[in-house]
Amino acid sequence: MRQRQSRPRLLQAMLDAFSLPDLRRRILITLGILVVFRFIAHVPLPGVNLEALRSLFESNALLGMLDLFSGGAMRQFSVASMGVYPYITASIIMILMVPIIPRLQALSQEGESGRNKINVITHWLTIPLAGLSGYGQLVLLQRAGAVSGADPLATAAIVVSLIAGTVFLVWLGELITEYGIGNGISIIIFGGIVAGYPQLVQQAFLARSNLMGLAVYLVITLATIILIVIFTEAHRRIPVQYARSVFRGGRMYRQSGSTHIPMRVNAAGMIPLIFSMSVVIFPGIVASYFIKQGQPGIADTIYRWFTPTTSPGGFYWILFFILSVAFTFFYTMVTYQQQDLPGTLQRQGGFIPGIRPGKNTAAYLSGVINRITWAGALFLAFVAVMPFLAQTISNVQQIQLSSLGMLIVVGVVLDTMKQLEAQLVMRRYEGFIK
Repeated sequence: MRQRQSRPRLLQAMLDAFSLPDLRRRILITLGILVVFRFIAHVPLPGVNLEALRSLFESNALLGMLDLFSGGAMRQFSVASMGVYPYITASIIMILMVPIIPRLQALSQEGESGRNKINVITHWLTIPLAGLSGYGQLVLLQRAGAVSGADPLATAAIVVSLIAGTVFLVWLGELITEYGIGNGISIIIFGGIVAGYPQLVQQAFLARSNLMGLAVYLVITLATIILIVIFTEAHRRIPVQYARSVFRGGRMYRQSGSTHIPMRVNAAGMIPLIFSMSVVIFPGIVASYFIKQGQPGIADTIYRWFTPTTSPGGFYWILFFILSVAFTFFYTMVTYQQQDLPGTLQRQGGFIPGIRPGKNTAAYLSGVINRITWAGALFLAFVAVMPFLAQTISNVQQIQLSSLGMLIVVGVVLDTMKQLEAQLVMRRYEGFIK
């Protein structure tokens, strides 16, 4: 007993987790699938000129940023180059389409069976999105001379391979969700981002000549991580009371119970940053298709304005900040309307003390959502421009840290720790979080 108490809490919780056969099996399955994912990320497609591909990613800041999310798979143009992002895009499209299309809205209200049908539609939508993304990626690399040949049969084979890689990774993610620990798709994205962090260490080593600036950069990064943890866990508790009637001894008594609705400050998660980044980098990616060496034109100007390292006056980052705030409000309101909290409370006999049910409750909850969303929106916008601020303040230009990657990594780590915590608490062990 003394030995248990003398060990650090986190270490003891890890030992407790591995001492349970079923929990140990889940952890090992998750780690094993991540190893398989990293093997797949190093399987190159045919006709790739690795030297030309490396030069292209070093000269193109937009591609370098996208490569960070694939864990280097794009840099090698492997079958896992697109990761699970076509599936993420399909999921976002379905979330936005549910309140618009009556048939999908009806499916969302059918419980588990309806959600399963929407999930099947999302899987089917992933295939054409992966095909379009893969073909666009292939054309860009062919024009840069990084991939040889434009034969229709070879092009079709590469595009099909990219689609198969995405579908395979989605399947691996679902295996983690069912048999492992945590949300599988998030774990796959987490694995890809973390795999690119050794490159950041190498970049930090190149910046060793500016030790003071490097220290400032690390302090800003650490402060951002702490801020992400605080806002990820922050929520506003709305008190709710329920009145019910029970029969005892042939008489009816009214009883009341109280609980609360936790309304998250950052209810939109990382989705607004994905939206914002997609919109901001899209013009630059399209313009890169039309740039001709030695012939400056409008395509070259557009590319320069929508590239983070060359954008004059910080235009790229200002636009990124504004779009992050706008998309946070947009996505939060869409999901809030889908939840229909006022209607759910009224159907279940619940009410907020001092607020009449119906329209008054809806107006009150909408006001609370609007106020706390401002905090969440400004937080996400700050995280979005954090790399620019860190580089400007510290004068360290060698490190290319992704704010979206940090947000995903911290969120996945917190979610996975909570799931392990729940598993340990059910077995009466002390968990990671006190």
